[in-house]
Amino acid sequence: MTGQLQAFLPRVGDALRALDMARDVPRAPLMLRYLEQLQHWNKAYNLTAIRDPDQMLVQHLFDSLAVVPSLRAWRAAGEVRVADMGSGAGLPGIILAICQPRWRVVCVDAVQKKTAFIRQAAGVLGLANVTAVHGRIEAIEALGADLVISRAFASLADFVGLSERHLAPGGAMVAMKGRFPEEEVDTLEANTGWTVSGHVDLQVPALDAQRCLVYLGLKEIHDSR
Repeated sequence: MTGQLQAFLPRVGDALRALDMARDVPRAPLMLRYLEQLQHWNKAYNLTAIRDPDQMLVQHLFDSLAVVPSLRAWRAAGEVRVADMGSGAGLPGIILAICQPRWRVVCVDAVQKKTAFIRQAAGVLGLANVTAVHGRIEAIEALGADLVISRAFASLADFVGLSERHLAPGGAMVAMKGRFPEEEVDTLEANTGWTVSGHVDLQVPALDAQRCLVYLGLKEIHDSR
């Protein structure tokens, strides 16, 4: 790990404790090794527009970590099959895999260089619970995921339209968003069989911006409760 990233270790520890994830502090070096891989590959493959290491730390790592407590509350124990749609460079999929070793994470992206990076990073980090799938979400084989998640991927309506067939019965579909997307919710509910079943406001350490996690559910199930 480079000296600059090594210097980030205390900040990662502080962020984890702020998120009530103190037990994950021993995983911090692995998280920073992921950022190291991302920085190295980004020079040649342009995986993310964010190039400053400090911004990567906050806007990629801390942003992805912020959803972990809510997802742990949803499914605290056991194996979970996760589908990270439009994963890009593996966010939040790789971070979820680091924090939850028993979760099996499939990162899906239509850009081959991004899935190639995810495979490389997973190999370097020893993450046997990460798989990368190159292809269009609507065209690949159904994944049967317990959790389908996206981060800054598409509108809510497009997300469910492309991804709902990958959700296993009884699973959860969630979208990471900035501020609560009221217009997207209106479009979703007017044009699909889905609704927002709940949302969680997230506090991303060191980030002065709104973030939320939106839970989606089928209208017929939601209305019957």
